[in-house]
Amino acid sequence: MTIREMCDTFDVTPRTLRFYEAKELLFPIREGQKRLFTRRDRARLTLILRGKKFGFSLEDIRQLLDLYAPGEGAHQQLRRTIDVARRRLDAMEDEHRALAERIAELRGQISWGEEELARLAAPSAA
Repeated sequence: MTIREMCDTFDVTPRTLRFYEAKELLFPIREGQKRLFTRRDRARLTLILRGKKFGFSLEDIRQLLDLYAPGEGAHQQLRRTIDVARRRLDAMEDEHRALAERIAELRGQISWGEEELARLAAPSAA
């Protein structure tokens, strides 16, 4: 695939693809100024974008991609992927709890403000 076809297929920018290439996550075939992305690059980009969606760092993604080797290496890659994914899930759950606490606190502040506003708007009992 050309860079344009990759952009259209994966909804990314040329800059994103060049960035991933510079970070040695993708390895397109170079023909002069032209980049041609292989089936392997497409599979790697799918995994990169999935990893980014889940909040993995590019370094984590690189390490997981670099572990891949057909055959015996698949066991090691899968074990490492599960370990990294569990750590990320733990972090996401911690973030979720913290966000839920902040949401509850903000709701309380809004409720207090609405009650205060209603009190101030009510006619004074004399």
